[in-house]
Amino acid sequence: MASDAITAAPDLDDAVGLLPRHVAIIMDGNNRWAKQRGLPGNEGHRAGEAAVHRLVEHAARTGIEVLTLFAFSSENWRRPENEVAALMRLFLEALARKVPELHENGIRLRFMGDLSAFSPDLQQGMANAMKLTTSNSRMTLVVAVNYGGQWDMANAARVLATEVRAGRLHPDDITPVLMGQQVQMADMPPADLLIRTGGEMRISNFLLWQAAYAEFFFTDVFWPDFDAAALDDALAEYAGRQRRFGRTSEQVEAARHVT
Repeated sequence: MASDAITAAPDLDDAVGLLPRHVAIIMDGNNRWAKQRGLPGNEGHRAGEAAVHRLVEHAARTGIEVLTLFAFSSENWRRPENEVAALMRLFLEALARKVPELHENGIRLRFMGDLSAFSPDLQQGMANAMKLTTSNSRMTLVVAVNYGGQWDMANAARVLATEVRAGRLHPDDITPVLMGQQVQMADMPPADLLIRTGGEMRISNFLLWQAAYAEFFFTDVFWPDFDAAALDDALAEYAGRQRRFGRTSEQVEAARHVT
């Protein structure tokens, strides 16, 4: 089991920070961006890839510790076959071209999700990228691929059920802390701010556990147009919110004065 658990409720000290430690983004709107310009959908995905690299560098400069991007959900396999194939090609190209640059800039890259569904070439490319950047500490970039929050939680429950069956764990001992030790990114801080671009107001099965106490920010801006200024707007909105985690406003204010 992982050593650092995601607890049921964050500490009160987490309520007083102006900069989120962990920002998660649902990158939506590539296809609609392309359609508005009379372009094929693939061009929207290429423009979206360029937006990723702009945002990663800006997030690192800002001081964000973890940036998690929802790149390909477990439901995205339902999209047209030619679109999925194009996305896989873009993914391979991006690994080959951009990972060395991420490494040079001190970014640690991690992938989360059911990676077994991808081709051997992609799996090897992801493994190589994670190995190359594993010691970097400027910022961690987590890319969620073939990921779904329900899959994540079911997988964590399966691990605990296996422990129970083996006699190493009693069902009564299962707590949110134990569950949090088995979900993806258990060794990282929970998501503080979850952003969705493209105008939709749902989280689409993303980080159901890790974003339990996250602040949500929805914007009509399509992902290819989401730039540094747009991220700064989201961060400013976050800084103006009071995160109570079930406590009172007075408790949060008292903690703010102490820190």
